[in-house]
Amino acid sequence: MNTTSDFKGIEKEILSLPIWKNKIEISNLDGGITNQNFLVKDGGTKVVVRLGKDILEHHVLRSNELISSKAAYDVGISPKVIYHKEGVLVLEYIKSKTFSPVDVRNNIDKIIFLLKKVHYEIPKKIFGPAMIFWVFHVIKNYAQFLRNNDSRHSPILDQLLGNCSKLENNSSPYQIVFGHNDLLPANILDDGSKLWLIDWEYSGFNSPLFDLGGLASNNDFSDKEEIYLLENYFNKKTDDQLILKYNAMKCASLLRETMWSMVSEITSKIDFDYNKYTEENLKKFNDSFKKIDKN
Repeated sequence: MNTTSDFKGIEKEILSLPIWKNKIEISNLDGGITNQNFLVKDGGTKVVVRLGKDILEHHVLRSNELISSKAAYDVGISPKVIYHKEGVLVLEYIKSKTFSPVDVRNNIDKIIFLLKKVHYEIPKKIFGPAMIFWVFHVIKNYAQFLRNNDSRHSPILDQLLGNCSKLENNSSPYQIVFGHNDLLPANILDDGSKLWLIDWEYSGFNSPLFDLGGLASNNDFSDKEEIYLLENYFNKKTDDQLILKYNAMKCASLLRETMWSMVSEITSKIDFDYNKYTEENLKKFNDSFKKIDKN
């Protein structure tokens, strides 16, 4: 929640943008845990203003978010970029419903179609430098950041890194596609006729299993739903090797989300209970890793 003084500063920044044609109305969009998002009404037009600078501890570069957002618009799955400058991204407003985990599970076929567009069509539209999002590198960097900043989680970092090494071994060899890499239900919108995908700050080349595993873990897929997801994404029956690699990458996505939250406990100024989010994701990771470690 923004304080009155915070909002006045934000309001001043948004008012200063040179794109408005009328007196504007600004309202807060709840739900973001990385950026601050606002709905702005400019006469009969609505846009979304995203405020957020580079976040190096999370490997977030806004230049990459911009490039990916434009490419995603070009393939018809993300809102149009209206305006941008350092720390500000203005996007077309899509009148839509934000998905819940239940919505995600009820629309697996549509989401598979959406993901294939991300993975195989966006690379054809990328213009400019492109990032790689390598989860195992991100986890190791998070561990170093947490140590350097005396995190309350420092005592368990060696164990987590040991688990990370096992996951990295189990998930190879890798297919590489272009990934969204942040498939939380709130990043999927339904306008009544098609699905949209938003928030590209973590996008980059990656294994498709990271997106598939992240989608399943973030949206509480059952074992049956996971098998359906894999078989219909790859258009073939699963085998032991695919299941091993998938489970390892899914587990790595949970570890990354856990450590993202650990870092955010230290750095974020957004009003969100990161401590609780860390504990929830750490439990999910530990439960998932125990299943893998038994096999």
